[in-house]
Amino acid sequence: MKNDLQKVAELILNSESMIAFTGAGVSVESGIPPFRGPNGLWSKYDPKCLDLDFFYAEPEESWKAIKSIFYDFFGKAKYNKAHEILARWEERGVLKSIVTQNIDNLHQEAGSKSVFEFHGNSQKLICAACEQVFLPKEIDLEKLPPLCPNDKSILKPDFVFFGEGIPENAYRKSLLAAQSADVVLIIGTTGEVYPAASIPIEAKRNGATIVEINTEKSNYTDSITDFFLQGKAGEILGELEEIIIVKV
Repeated sequence: MKNDLQKVAELILNSESMIAFTGAGVSVESGIPPFRGPNGLWSKYDPKCLDLDFFYAEPEESWKAIKSIFYDFFGKAKYNKAHEILARWEERGVLKSIVTQNIDNLHQEAGSKSVFEFHGNSQKLICAACEQVFLPKEIDLEKLPPLCPNDKSILKPDFVFFGEGIPENAYRKSLLAAQSADVVLIIGTTGEVYPAASIPIEAKRNGATIVEINTEKSNYTDSITDFFLQGKAGEILGELEEIIIVKV
């Protein structure tokens, strides 16, 4: 893999419009488990808690699970080495933007500015009626379901529920980034969830070189991936950064 690391480092240094496409595997290193798989959150919680119709029919029950997952547990997570490296690369102009499926806000907390959140952000709450946005720390989440201070309507986490469409602005920006990218770093995602999974495919269709960083093979590996770097996101990105620093 050492030879591939060298080649990928050269690609990164020579790229003009590299983007990253990130998934749960990036946040796993911050202690956030994936939703799917044997140790995923859906092995412990009923997915119906994030079904849009169920949320509005049974908001208190839905919110009990939401609070447990996203605010009692996720809320304590801190960004990790992978988040930090991507933020540094953006600051240096090496990375143009991040398209993420994650809703944990950790890319932004690490310092990334150009982040397109395909599935929204758990660190924002939106009123179902007036659409005003609040931060979780501004709302008493011990009283469920939480209500809007303005009109007492239900507050909903500002991420995509089952049965809900992808935010139009995030979808449009992600697609444009993919279409103009010359290199795409796929990091920590299996390519199972659509339409998000189509973003690297669109980039490949437009001539991008695909670099995949995953602990295991994914749906991309044998279809669109040009370089497969197997391992944890923080470790592989750290090795690449060391090579890049030496070459600069």
